[in-house]
Amino acid sequence: MRTQKERMLAGDLYIANDPELREMNKKNRRLMYEFNHSKFDEKEKRTEIIKELLGKTGENVYFEPPFRCDYGSHITVGENFYANFDCIMLDVAPITIGKNVMFGPRVGVYTAGHPIDHEVRISGLEFGTSVTIGDNVWVGANAVINPGVTIGDNVIIGSGSIVTKDIPSNVVAVGNPCRVLREVDESDKVYWNSLKEAYEKEMIECHTV
Repeated sequence: MRTQKERMLAGDLYIANDPELREMNKKNRRLMYEFNHSKFDEKEKRTEIIKELLGKTGENVYFEPPFRCDYGSHITVGENFYANFDCIMLDVAPITIGKNVMFGPRVGVYTAGHPIDHEVRISGLEFGTSVTIGDNVWVGANAVINPGVTIGDNVIIGSGSIVTKDIPSNVVAVGNPCRVLREVDESDKVYWNSLKEAYEKEMIECHTV
């Protein structure tokens, strides 16, 4: 017979009020408390806590406090991850995030789901569905990423978007529900690299004056 944790991670119905899961959640809450109550200049301490809290991280990861999650151990974030204030990740199922990903303030990533039938729902049964986010993704402020969603590489999710379905790679997507607005193409690369070159030129000129 499978444990409630095994059922949870398999995406099947499970009971959250289970001794093993409660104990995992207690450990998580202790670490989150330490993280969220750290002093503003204790960056190294916060990084150590995050690496203990999460399942796997890159070397360079940064979360602005406060940060909330259910267990933490089911979250993987890649190299150069940044989350702004008030990030929430409900990781009753795996959350997998690639490299060079940025979250604006109050981004929510939710894997938890509840039965539509109210009698089953109030019995305490629930389930989770995993979320995957690719590389080089920027998620705008107040965006919500719902259970079961996969977001591809090189994607921008507009602020306030509610992502209910998969988003392909190399697009800008916005809205409620979130839809593809346009592709990210070569003209974007040309435009933004021209601005970058102008910035670098100005910086060089400032240092040579």
